[in-house]
Amino acid sequence: MKFTIAIEAGTKKSAFGVVVPDLPGCFSAGDTVEEAFDKAREAIEAHCEVLAESGKKLPQPRPMTSWQADREYKGWTWGIVDVPVERYFGPAEKINITVPALTLRRIDEYVQKHGETRSGFLVKAAERVMRS
Repeated sequence: MKFTIAIEAGTKKSAFGVVVPDLPGCFSAGDTVEEAFDKAREAIEAHCEVLAESGKKLPQPRPMTSWQADREYKGWTWGIVDVPVERYFGPAEKINITVPALTLRRIDEYVQKHGETRSGFLVKAAERVMRS
């Protein structure tokens, strides 16, 4: 799943701060921007694991543009990290669906070009539509 992160610039004396606005209370830091991204992934994974263990659901994500408009994050740098947290929110279930052949070929071409799986793509597409 993709998460928006906000990065507060570091100084010679402080690290780059990272906040995950869609996950209240999820934050991290890194001495470099690259490390900040890596630490953000770790924080998201740990935060989501705790949510799932507590029986809580993931909050509905907001578009990055709405977070960028939030005065609290004025001047921060923005990024997106992809963290596979779905495994924490229940076991995967195998289903059988019928898809027109042309659509299936187009899906397979897309996922191959983007390094995804067919199942992952279909889940992300469904979640995107359901959020609308």
